Amino acid sequence: MPAEVLRLEDIRKSFNLGTPLETEVLHGIDLMLRRGEFCALIGPSGSGKSTLLNLIGLLDRPTAGRLFIEGHDTRALDDAALTRLRGHSIGFVFQYHHLIGAFTAAENVMMPLLLDRGHPDDTMRSTAEDLLDRVGLLPWKESRVGNLSGGQQQRVAIARALAMNPALVLADEPTGNLDTRSADGVFALMREVNRTHGTAFLIVTHDPRLARRCDRIVEVVDGRIVTNEAVVHSAAEEA
Repeated sequence: MPAEVLRLEDIRKSFNLGTPLETEVLHGIDLMLRRGEFCALIGPSGSGKSTLLNLIGLLDRPTAGRLFIEGHDTRALDDAALTRLRGHSIGFVFQYHHLIGAFTAAENVMMPLLLDRGHPDDTMRSTAEDLLDRVGLLPWKESRVGNLSGGQQQRVAIARALAMNPALVLADEPTGNLDTRSADGVFALMREVNRTHGTAFLIVTHDPRLARRCDRIVEVVDGRIVTNEAVVHSAAEEA
């Protein structure tokens, strides 16, 4: 069986701890992703999806429960170790790409590598160019991202998310700010990366059409997982 990339065991999250306003927003979440899975995370606004994604992305800590990334029990890690694990194991793609508009496409893709190594080198630039080639943007490597289309910018963001060769990519409404054609292209690119490199994807989306194109749908309602099931694809969809 493929190795586990993510495991959540009875994850709970409360805010305003120790005050009259204390509120638990995640109520015992159990979830596991294996290498190469392509999973949609859906649910209504206020259901706890963003809170859950922040915990999985190691941007916040759960109030209770155990969270494992590639077998590492994150409870045992201090903030510096969490930052290292996040940088090496998790890539992020957001609805609003958070690229640096004054930088070129290649420079944006190099940023995670630069943060990790502390100084630029030829290997770093070569990696960035290889990734831009994978997402079909090598001819635009020296273009400032502020001059690129929305779909192109999101492709740069995907290349940046892959810079450290993460086991897991968290994509928060990655197509929510795009037209249908650009959204389909970005989704197809993520799917290709998933299938050719075994990268696991957890994609938050409000688009049921895109969710049905994933391998599994996890639905969160009121801080609890109410659906966790595989998607059966037709032969035409797989073609």
